Amino acid sequence: MKSKVSLLVLAAAMALILQDAAAQNFSTLEERMTGREFRDAGLHKLTEEELAYLNRWIQIRSLAEGEVPDWMGDRPAARTDDPAAAAAPAGDRRGFSDGERSEINARLRGSFSGWRGDAVFELDNGMVWEQAEAGVFAIPTLENPEVRIRPGMFGAWHLQVAGYNTRVRVRRVQ
Repeated sequence: MKSKVSLLVLAAAMALILQDAAAQNFSTLEERMTGREFRDAGLHKLTEEELAYLNRWIQIRSLAEGEVPDWMGDRPAARTDDPAAAAAPAGDRRGFSDGERSEINARLRGSFSGWRGDAVFELDNGMVWEQAEAGVFAIPTLENPEVRIRPGMFGAWHLQVAGYNTRVRVRRVQ
C-alpha cells in the first residue's frame, strides 16, 4: 500500500513539473504564425491586452487538453544525407532537426530591404537561413539589422527584424 501511495505522489509531482515546463515553453500566436497569417486572421487589430488574453486562453486550453510541446515529443533523427546539416558549423546546431530549439538573436550581414519569396538571410554568427514560404515584405534599406529567429510549432522557425512585427517562416541551410 505504501508503494502505491509513493507511486501516486511521484506521478502527481511529475505531472506538475511537466505542466509547468510546458507552460514556460508555450509558443504564442505571434510565434506560431507568419506575419501574413497574423494579419489575415485580423489579429494585428487586437490590443496588447487582448492578444495576451488570447494567448493565455490558448495556453490554458492546450495544457488542459494534454497538448505536448514539440520539445517534449519525438523528434526525427538527423538526416545523414542532408548536405546543409553536414556543412553547419560544429557548434551551434539550432535550426537543424537534431539541434536545440532556443531563440537566436543576431544581425543580418549587409544591406537589407525585406524579402520577396526566395530570400537568403546570412547572419553575423555564421548561420544562413532561407525563406521557407511565399510572401513579400518591403522596408527602407537597413544596414546589418538585428533579427530574432524563434522556434514555432512542428519544427518551424520564424525570423523577425527588430522594430517590425512581420515574421517569415525560415529554414536553416548552413
